[in-house]
Amino acid sequence: MAKVLITDKINDLAVKIVARVAEVDNLPTMDEDKLCEIIGEYDALLVRSQTKVTKRIIEAGKNLKIIGRAGVGVDNIDVASATEKGIIVVNSPDGNTHAAAEHTIALMMAMSRNIPVADASVKKGLWERSKFTGVEVYNKTLGIIGFGKIGSHVANVALALGMKVVVCDPYANKEIVEKMGATYVEHLDDFWGMIDYLTIHTPKTKETTGLINTNTLNRMKKGVRIINCARGGIIVEADLAKALESGQVAQCAIDVYEDEKNVASSPLLNFERNAILTPHLGASTDEAQINVALDVANQVVDVLSGRNATSAINIPALKPQKLEAVKEYMGLAENIAQVASQISKGAIKELNITVSGKLSQLDVSPLEIAILKGILSANLEDVNYVNAPIIAKQRGIEVKTSKTNDNENSIMVCIATSTDTTVVKGELVAKTIKRITKINEYHTSIEPKEHMLLVPHVNKVGMVAKVANVLGEDDINISGMQVAQGKDDKSIMIISIDSKATQATLDKINKINDILGASYINIKN
Repeated sequence: MAKVLITDKINDLAVKIVARVAEVDNLPTMDEDKLCEIIGEYDALLVRSQTKVTKRIIEAGKNLKIIGRAGVGVDNIDVASATEKGIIVVNSPDGNTHAAAEHTIALMMAMSRNIPVADASVKKGLWERSKFTGVEVYNKTLGIIGFGKIGSHVANVALALGMKVVVCDPYANKEIVEKMGATYVEHLDDFWGMIDYLTIHTPKTKETTGLINTNTLNRMKKGVRIINCARGGIIVEADLAKALESGQVAQCAIDVYEDEKNVASSPLLNFERNAILTPHLGASTDEAQINVALDVANQVVDVLSGRNATSAINIPALKPQKLEAVKEYMGLAENIAQVASQISKGAIKELNITVSGKLSQLDVSPLEIAILKGILSANLEDVNYVNAPIIAKQRGIEVKTSKTNDNENSIMVCIATSTDTTVVKGELVAKTIKRITKINEYHTSIEPKEHMLLVPHVNKVGMVAKVANVLGEDDINISGMQVAQGKDDKSIMIISIDSKATQATLDKINKINDILGASYINIKN
């Protein structure tokens, strides 16, 4: 039975869900040394933000198949190391969407109307109405960096409040933004000077770290108001503090910090009136905590049960919305790639994929990953959908995909090596039955099986019988066969067998006159 380790404080419902398929240890947050000591015995790890899943921990997790983060961000997980090891990393991108968006709006309104300082004043027995005059958000321009689920939800609410919304996100769909009633701005250079309020809803990456700094702050309108419920480090806090002092920034409302373990050192603490600071409360609602825990727990159950995760960080091409349209072709793509890899010779120099028919109208990036997995798994162990693209890149394998509008719904893999070129093509019959329809020059129609023999030969009487005799002598049963004729009196036998063919068996077949080099194919499913 699989073993799952849960660290940090995660809702008890998650434990009950995972316990359906695994033995669960729910332990307190621990340091790197302690986690390294015990992680080797676990198949899955569930964390929140407190546990730092480092490369050292991942290396020690020799049985790990999945790491789950009960939340949106995965800053505390070394995703690159996990990917290289073939470990799936999942999060819960939707579980706290409403909570984070609502907290953003709450901070914007509290900041605009000076609610925290006004509340503190009244509780001191004072009545200072004129001191806390605020500003309206109506008809102001809200700039949103990052238009994912949270950012788009904030935009909807802001538009309902009568605000103008400007979006800058290179991954956002301009038509969707404009259909909502917002304005799409392609470049940040054009964005900064348009906004009265700024809210950030993007991950912390190389591109976004330190994005809000003295340079960008000075390019905004004087008196801009800034909210950050995304990730600490996107704003340079020292630069923001200087902008608050000068009045370039009128107010800020911050929920995340550069160093949350040492937040007392933040220069923003010096601004009692024009800075609202909350302790990373974006996802801190009862509903959000339950939702993220259940989401990640269910994904762990799916992966341990042999199904796909719905929110894998390190296999974006297999997101459900991309996979759904081509999922029935995934097995076929992997199988024809396995065949092509095992009959090609030499190091791969070029990999070309051609999809036809309805596939030419679809996003086939999941099929590219399946093909890479099929090619690499023929010669390497522990290759999966997670690490196949990484291994391919390390080996200099570049995928080139072309699309044709032929009537047939087919996938063709062409591997060019230093010595030859191998082509294998496949189709689905009746939507579910896999068929290999071409191997190099030979047109075929045979179902891929676990054990197969490819036997090219000169087209002469008795060749099939001679090969069958060898297989019979070696106690190898034939479960299916097809002979396809090629050019220049050459043909190929494609034989499905019930067990592995040893090198000794292949040697016997290759000693038969006019056999042109038999190959054993092992298709792993």
